[in-house]
Amino acid sequence: MGLRERKKEKTRLAILDAALDLFLEQGYESTTVEQIAGAVEVSPRTFFRYFTSKDHLVLWFHDHGEEIVLEAMADRPPDEPPFTALMHALRAMVADIEDATPQEHERFLKLRRVLDENPRLVGQSVARGTEIERRLAEVVAARRGVRADEDQLSHLIVAFAMSTVRVGFECPRRDGGLPEITGRMAESIELAERSLRPGWDT
Repeated sequence: MGLRERKKEKTRLAILDAALDLFLEQGYESTTVEQIAGAVEVSPRTFFRYFTSKDHLVLWFHDHGEEIVLEAMADRPPDEPPFTALMHALRAMVADIEDATPQEHERFLKLRRVLDENPRLVGQSVARGTEIERRLAEVVAARRGVRADEDQLSHLIVAFAMSTVRVGFECPRRDGGLPEITGRMAESIELAERSLRPGWDT
């Protein structure tokens, strides 16, 4: 990453951290874009160079996770069964979370608190996840040599794979922090692989 890119990333994270702190201190609905920008000493116009809205701020982790999974899928052998390839891609995402810095762990847990306190945002998160699943279905369909809009199996493969992440993220829920979450996600991936007959996705 060059100097300019590093400066942009530093500003993006500063905006994100300030927003999460304000959301937790005074409530999501009570926090304005102007307040977030002011906390970082940038203009609202600069804010909108990095995020399209307050909601986009809260859903930043979807963007990051999607990028990792798509890159990992592109690196998998073309003849690998699609579900297997997708499981490896999800493991790459889990590994990225596990390798995060303490500051990134704290940011992730703050974000989770914001979501817990604002059910409307959970709906936004689900909708964003649906967009990601549609894109992944297109990738899976391409690997299978079919069209995503004509093939239910490609969508089912993605639905099964992404459900392992959701189950690992949410159930059973304790207070062990990020290591517990990533451990459950890895466990759910392994459980799904053991539960499905080899070749079902071809």
